Amino acid sequence: MSLHEEIEHRRTFAIISHPDAGKTTLTEKFLLYGGAIQTAGAVKSNKIRRGATSDFMEIERQRGISVSTSVMTFTYGGKSINLLDTPGHRDFAEDTYRTLTAVDSVILVIDCVKGVEAQTKRLMEVCRMRNTPVIVFINKLDLEGRDAFDLLDELEEKLSIKVRPMSWPIGIGATFQGVYDLFSKGLRLFDPGKTKVEQISRRIQDLSDPLLDDELGEDAAIQLRGDIDLIEGVYDPFDKNAYQAGQIAPVFFGSAFNNFGVKEVLDAFVDIAPSPGPRQTDQGEVEPDDPKFSGFIFKIHANLDPNHRDRIAFLRICSGQFKRNTYYHHVRLNKQLRFATPTNFLASAKTIVEEAWPGDVIGLFDTGNFKIGDTLTEGANFQFRGIPAFSPELFRELVNLDPMKTKQLDKGIRQLTDEGVAQLFTQQPGNKKIVGCVGELQFEVISYRLEHEYGAKCAFQQIAAHMACWMTSTDEAALDQFIRMKAQQIVQDKDDNPVFMAPSAYMLDLEKRNNPDITFHTTSEFKTAVDRP
Repeated sequence: MSLHEEIEHRRTFAIISHPDAGKTTLTEKFLLYGGAIQTAGAVKSNKIRRGATSDFMEIERQRGISVSTSVMTFTYGGKSINLLDTPGHRDFAEDTYRTLTAVDSVILVIDCVKGVEAQTKRLMEVCRMRNTPVIVFINKLDLEGRDAFDLLDELEEKLSIKVRPMSWPIGIGATFQGVYDLFSKGLRLFDPGKTKVEQISRRIQDLSDPLLDDELGEDAAIQLRGDIDLIEGVYDPFDKNAYQAGQIAPVFFGSAFNNFGVKEVLDAFVDIAPSPGPRQTDQGEVEPDDPKFSGFIFKIHANLDPNHRDRIAFLRICSGQFKRNTYYHHVRLNKQLRFATPTNFLASAKTIVEEAWPGDVIGLFDTGNFKIGDTLTEGANFQFRGIPAFSPELFRELVNLDPMKTKQLDKGIRQLTDEGVAQLFTQQPGNKKIVGCVGELQFEVISYRLEHEYGAKCAFQQIAAHMACWMTSTDEAALDQFIRMKAQQIVQDKDDNPVFMAPSAYMLDLEKRNNPDITFHTTSEFKTAVDRP
């Protein structure tokens, strides 16, 4: 195929949600439909009997949650699909924010019982910052949840986006029989509790067809006809261009656990989701059909296979063709790198790829050359934009509990923070290490991984810190003086940039007023600085 055909052949998206909305379960049902797996992992009561395919870290198996983005590649409907399953827990939201820079669209999972939750709103705000196209899947219709129309109203009100139902539930909870697909005019009835892909499908172009009464019963058929009439009268017709511009979100209903309504989402996604699009750099946009290769690192994961202590950098290809055993230009380091074993993934399972195209996500074996945000090109010197580090919310001093393991601790914390698990700041004198996280659970994960992957034990000690602020100024003398005067609150980030560690919200506001020539940023990417959502 030509470069253009390869691009049109691909779809790259992430599944996002508030914790426990059913995101990982939906992911596995997609993989079942794509033939990538034969049986789904059973997640029940926060204990994983048979590890969920996309949750490969030991701590994820123990806790029953996803704490790291997984990358999965499969084919469906004649398309090559790159699916990124992201952490739902808010303590690991930074990983999800970075993942959203590497995809072209998202599927947002909503729990029909709980509706729009706090993490849902934060994730949607990140999508709106980039006008990322969003498909909404309202999950768990087999439970006694909220009224479908009420949920649609809440989506529009709290997420500030127009919605358009594309499928509609037939009953809810104990009366739930299946879904009617407004997109393909299909009636799908499912057997609950199945882990295989099983369905009964009927095409009903005319809802007055008596077949509807035979399949559903008279009362349910009357209710469905009334609901569809109301939908067609209240909601605008679906506009594919408006969806791809991030202006309208198609909504599907179902139960991922029981395979209700999942196929409708996947079929519509393949049909309407955008193929890989242009990406912003510090020298303008790069189009995917540019024949010169380029891509950026959005995630790094150490010890994907603990037996081999490997370190994998995840590369999103943005333009041209990537070829195995070809030298490419590492822009930040200004050096040429060649990759003998580039891989694609089904969670922790890896296969070597000979070539890859825009939209693909591949893993590169890394000996320490990469940081998140690094750009690879065929020779050009530009940097992809839009992968900032946000100020953490919690700060702890890293305390070494075993002086004999100092080297292991230093190596471990640097590798883990290079992954983006947390942010590392260093304070002088004394080389004090301060770890910044979004939530408490991150510290638990770091401690667990340092001990089990690097053999280093640590503790975290609380410090007086409110927010980390990067600084810029048109008056270099004023900035230098501020750094000298506030030396006890100045730390360096992983790139040796000076950062003001504000001890309180009051002190931060005071310093902003006292230093009008200095701009305090809550993100490390100053040229496109956007405050944390």
